[in-house]
Amino acid sequence: MARPFTTVDWAIGSNIYEVNVRQYTVEGTFKAFRKHLPRLRDMGVETLWLMPITPISIEKRLGTLGSYYACSSYVGINPEFGTLNDFKELMDEAHSLGFKVIIDWVANHTGWDHEWTITNPEFYLKDSAGRFTERNGWEDVIDLDYNNRDMKDAMMNAMRFWVKEFDIDGFRCDMAHLVPLSFWTDARTACETIKPLFWLAECEEPSYHHVYDVSYAWQWMHVTERFVKGKAGITDLYNTLHDYSQYPYNALKLFFTSNHDENSWNSTEYEKYGGTAKPLAVFSCLWNNSIPLIYSGQELPNKKRLNFFTKDQIDWTYPTELHDFYKKLLSVRKTSAIAKGETFILPSSHNGVIAFFRKYEHEISLVIINLSSSSKINVLVEHDWLKGHYKNLFSGLHYDFGTNERFELMAYDYLIYTHHLS
Repeated sequence: MARPFTTVDWAIGSNIYEVNVRQYTVEGTFKAFRKHLPRLRDMGVETLWLMPITPISIEKRLGTLGSYYACSSYVGINPEFGTLNDFKELMDEAHSLGFKVIIDWVANHTGWDHEWTITNPEFYLKDSAGRFTERNGWEDVIDLDYNNRDMKDAMMNAMRFWVKEFDIDGFRCDMAHLVPLSFWTDARTACETIKPLFWLAECEEPSYHHVYDVSYAWQWMHVTERFVKGKAGITDLYNTLHDYSQYPYNALKLFFTSNHDENSWNSTEYEKYGGTAKPLAVFSCLWNNSIPLIYSGQELPNKKRLNFFTKDQIDWTYPTELHDFYKKLLSVRKTSAIAKGETFILPSSHNGVIAFFRKYEHEISLVIINLSSSSKINVLVEHDWLKGHYKNLFSGLHYDFGTNERFELMAYDYLIYTHHLS
């Protein structure tokens, strides 16, 4: 069946920056975060994803501040962050600077004292004793009943509220696969009577691309972690990329080295990947049909796990050492070769090297990435596309290449060359 929705044009070649408002500043407010907008725009960030902005339930709250993902209302603002007007001012300033803004939407469950538990208890699943229940082992939330038509209508109306009143540009939908696809079809249809939106699913179900523009690359994250630990080989990486190539036409995958879940519950990207963290960030930005995700503080880089249920501010007293690293990567994504070009994978004799061309009409990019600790690796590139005048993205140096060239890479090295055919 043909996909009934079209991805918004601005998403092609774009990127996403995940904002943890609570931990971003001392104040942990929308007003305080606004001061970072010019810096992020200079870095090349285009789409801001705000973790849930709704108020948090008090009953069965975890930690001192609770989880953003246990809301007490779908149409209010977490008072930690400010007011509805503060959010409106953030949206207005972000839009004036050229950002798109998507908000986190938690449709599978609510907190225990959500307003619906009083006004509409029939909206929830019940156990055999008629009590609110939850199916995934999360203590601070209760599940909604997607057999209830009135609940689904109320949910869609709440989503439309944020589009209509605050002009948001899309949704990142938490645990999207736990909610029936039929609901998401109805929700997107209802919301897009107001404006075209961008839809990101936290899931890895190909069928959900019937509605969603982008889904998570969890499989890639897991296989690269095994690769770094010596439990998977380069073939396993390519097999995962092949799996993604079999997704529905024009499906986009969200590639990342960190996000709020990974950072808080598992490890930072440096604990998980070591020296391979930056090469994998390069890959995330330059691979085919990808949208890269940068999590709050990765541009520092932040090397600590942020507490989830309590205040644990990111330390911005240090210079953002990776600002220019990400700025260059995000800028090259705007070229047609990376944004919408075809990909040609180059053979490599080394088990730690991924090399590929991206080409679109007159633009070509050559990407060679060493995911290993091995140094002085010689990579032979033989291809007609190589012939011409290239610029190294990071050094700025220019080179004239023939159709047969050797490139030397040090440990965790990455080479990106761009060329415009005359």
